Amino acid sequence: MMHIKMKTKGFRLIIPVPYLLLKIAVAILSSAFISRQINKWIDASAENDKKHFTFPLLEKETLIPLIKDLKNYKGLTLVDIKAQDGTELSIKL
Repeated sequence: MMHIKMKTKGFRLIIPVPYLLLKIAVAILSSAFISRQINKWIDASAENDKKHFTFPLLEKETLIPLIKDLKNYKGLTLVDIKAQDGTELSIKL
């Protein structure tokens, strides 16, 4: 299970994210329909810009084994950020 912890001056939030939820998110984000919709939204918001960005199609066959392998690294800190204003964010496996 992944733990996301956010702490500010008057607020503390801890979100446990099960690996099953990560697998579901990968399945949704790797669908061709979602990829087309994201690219449409990007094109609509950047009509006046000369820059062009295309959201790449994510491959579920590549990402699911990666999520399965994360279970072997319990306690590993992925992100640990402390801002000058006292805000802290940490993501641990």
